[in-house]
Amino acid sequence: MSKPNHPRTLAETEAKAVLRNIRVSPRKLGLVAGLIRGMKAGDAVAELTFSRRRIAHDVRKVLQSAIANAENNHQLDVDRLVVKEASVGKSFVMKRFDARGRGRAARVVKPFSHLTIVVGERQEKAAPAGKKTKASSDAKETA
Repeated sequence: MSKPNHPRTLAETEAKAVLRNIRVSPRKLGLVAGLIRGMKAGDAVAELTFSRRRIAHDVRKVLQSAIANAENNHQLDVDRLVVKEASVGKSFVMKRFDARGRGRAARVVKPFSHLTIVVGERQEKAAPAGKKTKASSDAKETA
């Protein structure tokens, strides 16, 4: 007897990767996550590779993990992947104190964050119904 499988929450064309308890504030991590939201996966990896922010290295590793999950676990085409979601959440906060003058203390907060990246295959754009394509006009001429 084992527990039943958890139902899949993502679409069949999506894969995700999660990194928990990253030692950076959610506000700073959100800036980096916002850079790659909606980008093609290859462009997002390039953007993070050359970003000067410290946390960009960890975000890039999570993105590469999501790409690998899509390729190996869900058989998705890597060249068609897009970053559909890059969400940041709060984790716990370590509270420390800093000794100040005259015997006083100042609170130091050290926040942690969670990062979730979802990649999915982009849909091919269909030709608009109102416009004629060259192939359809050639077919009418020969008929």
